[in-house]
Amino acid sequence: MKFKILGLLSLFVLASCASKKDVLYLQDIDSKGTSSIPYQNVNIQPNDILKITIGSLESMAALPYNKALTQGALNQSLEIMHLEGYVVSINQTINLPILGDISTQNKTTQQLEAFISDKLISEGHLSDAKVDVRLINAKVTVLGEVNHPGTFNYTDQNLTLLQALGYAGDLTINGTRDDILMTREVDGVRKVTHIDLTSAEFMNSEFYFIKPNDLIVVNQNNPRVKTAGFVKDIGTVLTIASLALSITILLSR
Repeated sequence: MKFKILGLLSLFVLASCASKKDVLYLQDIDSKGTSSIPYQNVNIQPNDILKITIGSLESMAALPYNKALTQGALNQSLEIMHLEGYVVSINQTINLPILGDISTQNKTTQQLEAFISDKLISEGHLSDAKVDVRLINAKVTVLGEVNHPGTFNYTDQNLTLLQALGYAGDLTINGTRDDILMTREVDGVRKVTHIDLTSAEFMNSEFYFIKPNDLIVVNQNNPRVKTAGFVKDIGTVLTIASLALSITILLSR
């Protein structure tokens, strides 16, 4: 009887354990050698908020082409910058002072900078226009088996998937690393993909870098699913083991 109890306990504990193969990241990265980084320039999307600054050697000449800023503009919070930014409409346009409606369709922030600059110069507004465009409401949502799930704002031009998971405090030991779910919406089309973090292969894919509004979901791994509702932590396992040992001793007397 006592051997049956110990056997069942052993099977239960082993079923709740994950191997190194299940939890280590980028296990084959040494075999990948040197490769180029697939940097991406993201197209501007509806509901993006842009901070656009138009400058010139004659600063007063460029002033009418910029939005009037609130007092203390040098120390603006991100919330105030959002309120004073240019919101891209569903029709993918923004409305600039004097210039009027400008299309953002199929343009990156760099391409929009060049477009506005060329327009200012070619139409005789400014002879030496300098335009800066920044996306200020980029965010990524990370849910599931991570230490700090939530939605995170970022200003990096190129944020990687691993960096985004770092914002969320990394995966817990119970998160599945070989099947990360990611959804992405670009130009009205939703893409869904599954990413294996145990292999470095994803680093060469279009999903290596995050795009604004990406959703990342980390599901529970198989050992966690199997023990859901039974074993929550190592303390519980030790308690069960102690109880089983006590019962075994009593039965053997």
